[in-house]
Amino acid sequence: QAQLMESGGGSVQAGGSLRLSCSASGFTNNDNCMGWFRQSPGKEREGVAAISSRSGRTYYTDSVKGRFTISEDSAKQSVDLQMNSLTSVDTAMYYCAALPAVFCPTVLTETHGTRRVSYWGRGTQVAVPS
Repeated sequence: QAQLMESGGGSVQAGGSLRLSCSASGFTNNDNCMGWFRQSPGKEREGVAAISSRSGRTYYTDSVKGRFTISEDSAKQSVDLQMNSLTSVDTAMYYCAALPAVFCPTVLTETHGTRRVSYWGRGTQVAVPS
C-alpha cells in the first residue's frame, strides 16, 4: 500500500528557512508527479510545488518562486521542499502528495488541483510568527 510521510516542520522566524521531507513507500512505478500542498485555517488547500519523477521538471506557484525548491531522491524515495525567506504568509499545514504524471504541469494552476491527487501524507505544520 502506497504511503507518504512528512517530516521537518516547525516554527521559524520570518526570513528563516526550513526543509521539509516526504518519505514515500509502496509505490510500484516511478511515473508519478510528487508535490507539496499547504492549507491555512479557513482557506482551501493549495498547491505549492511539484516535480515530475520521470523528467525531473519542477513547477511552482507564483508566491514561492525563487524562495522554495522541490527536489526528489529516487533511490531514497523521498521528496524534499527547501523553503527560504519564509514569511507569516507561509504559515500552514504542509502536505506531501502523489498524483499521475500527466497532471504535473497543471496541478498547481487548476482551480481544484487537489482532485488530481491520488495519495496524501498526514501533513506537517510550519509556523512563521509575524
